[in-house]
Amino acid sequence: MDIRERIIDQAKSLFMRLGIRSVSMDDICSQLGISKKTIYQHFKDKDELVDLVLQAEIAVMQKEAIGCCLPSKDAIDEIFNTMQLITKQLGNMNPVILVDLHKYHFTSFQQFMQHKNTFLMEIISQNLRRGIVEGYYREDLQVEILAKYRLESMMLAFNMDIFPTSRYNLAEVSIAIIENFLYGLATEKGFKLIEAYKQNSISNHAK
Repeated sequence: MDIRERIIDQAKSLFMRLGIRSVSMDDICSQLGISKKTIYQHFKDKDELVDLVLQAEIAVMQKEAIGCCLPSKDAIDEIFNTMQLITKQLGNMNPVILVDLHKYHFTSFQQFMQHKNTFLMEIISQNLRRGIVEGYYREDLQVEILAKYRLESMMLAFNMDIFPTSRYNLAEVSIAIIENFLYGLATEKGFKLIEAYKQNSISNHAK
Protein backbone atom coordinates (compact mmCIF):
# COMPACT_ATOMS: atom_id res chain seq x y z
CA MET A 1 0.00 0.00 0.00
CA ASP A 2 1.56 3.32 -1.07
CA ILE A 3 1.37 6.48 1.02
CA ARG A 4 -1.67 7.86 -0.86
CA GLU A 5 -3.64 4.64 -0.24
CA ARG A 6 -2.52 4.60 3.40
CA ILE A 7 -3.79 8.15 3.89
CA ILE A 8 -7.17 7.30 2.32
CA ASP A 9 -7.43 4.13 4.40
CA GLN A 10 -6.57 5.91 7.67
CA ALA A 11 -8.92 8.80 6.90
CA LYS A 12 -11.75 6.35 6.25
CA SER A 13 -11.13 4.59 9.56
CA LEU A 14 -11.21 7.86 11.50
CA PHE A 15 -14.21 9.27 9.63
CA MET A 16 -16.26 6.13 10.18
CA ARG A 17 -15.50 6.05 13.89
CA LEU A 18 -15.55 9.74 14.78
CA GLY A 19 -17.40 11.49 11.96
CA ILE A 20 -15.82 13.75 9.37
CA ARG A 21 -15.99 17.19 10.93
CA SER A 22 -14.20 16.15 14.12
CA VAL A 23 -11.22 14.66 12.23
CA SER A 24 -8.59 17.16 11.07
CA MET A 25 -5.77 16.68 8.59
CA ASP A 26 -3.45 16.97 11.61
CA ASP A 27 -5.24 14.00 13.22
CA ILE A 28 -4.68 11.88 10.12
CA CYS A 29 -1.01 12.88 9.94
CA SER A 30 -0.55 12.05 13.61
CA GLN A 31 -2.09 8.59 13.21
CA LEU A 32 0.17 7.82 10.24
CA GLY A 33 3.30 9.50 11.62
CA ILE A 34 3.66 11.76 8.59
CA SER A 35 4.00 15.51 8.15
CA LYS A 36 1.29 17.87 6.89
CA LYS A 37 3.57 18.63 3.97
CA THR A 38 3.36 14.97 2.95
CA ILE A 39 -0.43 14.82 3.07
CA TYR A 40 -0.76 18.03 1.05
CA GLN A 41 1.57 16.63 -1.60
CA HIS A 42 -1.13 14.06 -2.31
CA PHE A 43 -4.37 15.91 -1.55
CA LYS A 44 -5.23 19.55 -2.24
CA ASP A 45 -7.41 19.86 0.87
CA LYS A 46 -9.76 17.94 3.16
CA ASP A 47 -12.60 18.20 0.64
CA GLU A 48 -10.60 16.27 -1.92
CA LEU A 49 -9.63 13.63 0.65
CA VAL A 50 -13.24 13.19 1.78
CA ASP A 51 -14.33 12.84 -1.84
CA LEU A 52 -11.74 10.15 -2.56
CA VAL A 53 -12.50 8.28 0.66
CA LEU A 54 -16.16 8.23 -0.31
CA GLN A 55 -15.40 7.08 -3.86
CA ALA A 56 -13.37 4.17 -2.48
CA GLU A 57 -16.05 3.29 0.05
CA ILE A 58 -18.86 3.36 -2.52
CA ALA A 59 -16.85 1.05 -4.78
CA VAL A 60 -16.45 -1.42 -1.90
CA MET A 61 -20.13 -1.17 -0.91
CA GLN A 62 -21.28 -1.80 -4.47
CA LYS A 63 -19.01 -4.82 -4.86
CA GLU A 64 -20.23 -6.25 -1.54
CA ALA A 65 -23.89 -5.59 -2.43
CA ILE A 66 -23.49 -7.50 -5.70
CA GLY A 67 -21.79 -10.22 -3.69
CA CYS A 68 -24.99 -10.58 -1.65
CA CYS A 69 -27.09 -11.03 -4.78
CA LEU A 70 -25.11 -13.39 -6.98
CA PRO A 71 -24.74 -16.43 -4.67
CA SER A 72 -28.18 -16.09 -3.02
CA LYS A 73 -30.64 -18.98 -3.39
CA ASP A 74 -33.70 -16.71 -3.53
CA ALA A 75 -34.84 -13.14 -2.85
CA ILE A 76 -35.19 -13.70 0.89
CA ASP A 77 -31.77 -15.32 1.17
CA GLU A 78 -30.43 -12.20 -0.58
CA ILE A 79 -31.98 -10.01 2.14
CA PHE A 80 -30.48 -12.14 4.91
CA ASN A 81 -27.08 -11.90 3.20
CA THR A 82 -27.59 -8.14 3.06
CA MET A 83 -28.42 -7.98 6.77
CA GLN A 84 -25.18 -9.79 7.57
CA LEU A 85 -23.31 -7.30 5.41
CA ILE A 86 -25.03 -4.33 7.08
CA THR A 87 -24.09 -5.64 10.51
CA LYS A 88 -20.45 -5.66 9.36
CA GLN A 89 -20.58 -2.30 7.57
CA LEU A 90 -22.48 -0.33 10.19
CA GLY A 91 -21.35 -2.04 13.39
CA ASN A 92 -18.73 0.61 14.14
CA MET A 93 -19.99 3.48 12.00
CA ASN A 94 -20.83 6.82 13.59
CA PRO A 95 -24.16 7.96 12.06
CA VAL A 96 -23.01 11.59 12.23
CA ILE A 97 -20.98 10.88 9.09
CA LEU A 98 -23.97 11.55 6.81
CA VAL A 99 -24.84 14.76 8.66
CA ASP A 100 -21.23 15.90 8.23
CA LEU A 101 -21.29 15.06 4.53
CA HIS A 102 -24.49 17.01 4.00
CA LYS A 103 -23.42 20.09 5.97
CA TYR A 104 -19.72 20.39 5.21
CA HIS A 105 -18.94 18.34 2.08
CA PHE A 106 -22.02 18.71 -0.09
CA THR A 107 -20.36 17.65 -3.35
CA SER A 108 -19.39 14.36 -1.71
CA PHE A 109 -22.88 14.06 -0.24
CA GLN A 110 -24.33 14.36 -3.75
CA GLN A 111 -22.03 11.52 -4.80
CA PHE A 112 -23.49 9.39 -2.02
CA MET A 113 -27.03 10.33 -3.05
CA GLN A 114 -26.26 9.31 -6.64
CA HIS A 115 -25.15 5.91 -5.34
CA LYS A 116 -28.31 5.64 -3.22
CA ASN A 117 -30.78 6.76 -5.86
CA THR A 118 -29.34 4.77 -8.78
CA PHE A 119 -27.34 1.73 -7.66
CA LEU A 120 -29.22 0.95 -4.44
CA MET A 121 -32.58 1.74 -6.04
CA GLU A 122 -31.87 -0.84 -8.75
CA ILE A 123 -30.61 -3.48 -6.29
CA ILE A 124 -33.77 -3.14 -4.18
CA SER A 125 -36.07 -3.09 -7.22
CA GLN A 126 -34.46 -6.24 -8.63
CA ASN A 127 -34.93 -8.01 -5.30
CA LEU A 128 -38.60 -7.04 -5.18
CA ARG A 129 -39.20 -8.27 -8.73
CA ARG A 130 -37.29 -11.47 -8.02
CA GLY A 131 -39.32 -12.18 -4.88
CA ILE A 132 -42.60 -11.69 -6.76
CA VAL A 133 -41.54 -14.12 -9.51
CA GLU A 134 -40.43 -16.69 -6.92
CA GLY A 135 -43.75 -16.41 -5.07
CA TYR A 136 -42.20 -15.20 -1.82
CA TYR A 137 -43.44 -11.60 -2.18
CA ARG A 138 -47.00 -10.52 -2.88
CA GLU A 139 -47.95 -10.02 -6.53
CA ASP A 140 -49.70 -6.70 -5.81
CA LEU A 141 -46.52 -4.92 -4.67
CA GLN A 142 -45.80 -1.57 -6.35
CA VAL A 143 -42.08 -2.05 -6.93
CA GLU A 144 -41.02 1.55 -7.58
CA ILE A 145 -42.94 2.96 -4.59
CA LEU A 146 -41.68 0.29 -2.19
CA ALA A 147 -38.09 0.57 -3.42
CA LYS A 148 -38.17 4.31 -2.72
CA TYR A 149 -39.77 3.65 0.67
CA ARG A 150 -37.00 1.18 1.50
CA LEU A 151 -34.33 3.72 0.52
CA GLU A 152 -35.81 6.41 2.75
CA SER A 153 -36.27 4.01 5.67
CA MET A 154 -32.56 3.22 5.33
CA MET A 155 -31.78 6.91 5.91
CA LEU A 156 -34.05 6.99 8.96
CA ALA A 157 -31.57 4.90 10.94
CA PHE A 158 -29.02 7.74 10.60
CA ASN A 159 -31.39 10.31 12.13
CA MET A 160 -29.90 10.92 15.57
CA ASP A 161 -32.91 12.95 16.72
CA ILE A 162 -34.98 9.77 16.43
CA PHE A 163 -32.28 7.19 17.20
CA PRO A 164 -29.62 8.88 19.39
CA THR A 165 -26.38 6.93 19.60
CA SER A 166 -26.57 7.00 23.39
CA ARG A 167 -29.53 4.61 23.19
CA TYR A 168 -29.42 2.90 19.81
CA ASN A 169 -26.92 0.99 17.71
CA LEU A 170 -26.98 1.97 14.03
CA ALA A 171 -26.68 -1.60 12.75
CA GLU A 172 -29.40 -2.91 15.08
CA VAL A 173 -31.81 -0.15 14.06
CA SER A 174 -31.10 -0.84 10.37
CA ILE A 175 -31.71 -4.59 10.78
CA ALA A 176 -34.97 -4.03 12.66
CA ILE A 177 -36.23 -1.74 9.88
CA ILE A 178 -35.26 -4.22 7.14
CA GLU A 179 -36.93 -7.15 8.93
CA ASN A 180 -40.15 -5.22 9.36
CA PHE A 181 -40.06 -4.25 5.67
CA LEU A 182 -39.42 -7.85 4.64
CA TYR A 183 -42.38 -9.24 6.59
CA GLY A 184 -44.62 -6.66 4.92
CA LEU A 185 -43.67 -8.01 1.48
CA ALA A 186 -44.16 -11.68 2.19
CA THR A 187 -46.74 -14.17 1.00
CA GLU A 188 -47.57 -17.09 3.29
CA LYS A 189 -44.88 -19.07 1.48
CA GLY A 190 -42.45 -16.19 1.97
CA PHE A 191 -43.31 -15.84 5.66
CA LYS A 192 -42.43 -19.50 6.26
CA LEU A 193 -39.11 -19.07 4.45
CA ILE A 194 -38.28 -15.92 6.45
CA GLU A 195 -38.91 -17.82 9.68
CA ALA A 196 -36.72 -20.70 8.48
CA TYR A 197 -33.85 -18.35 7.60
CA LYS A 198 -34.21 -16.53 10.93
CA GLN A 199 -34.07 -19.79 12.84
CA ASN A 200 -31.01 -20.89 10.87
CA SER A 201 -29.36 -17.53 11.51
CA ILE A 202 -30.03 -17.79 15.25
CA SER A 203 -28.67 -21.35 15.31
CA ASN A 204 -25.50 -20.35 13.46
CA HIS A 205 -25.00 -17.36 15.75
CA ALA A 206 -25.33 -19.59 18.83
CA LYS A 207 -22.57 -21.96 17.65
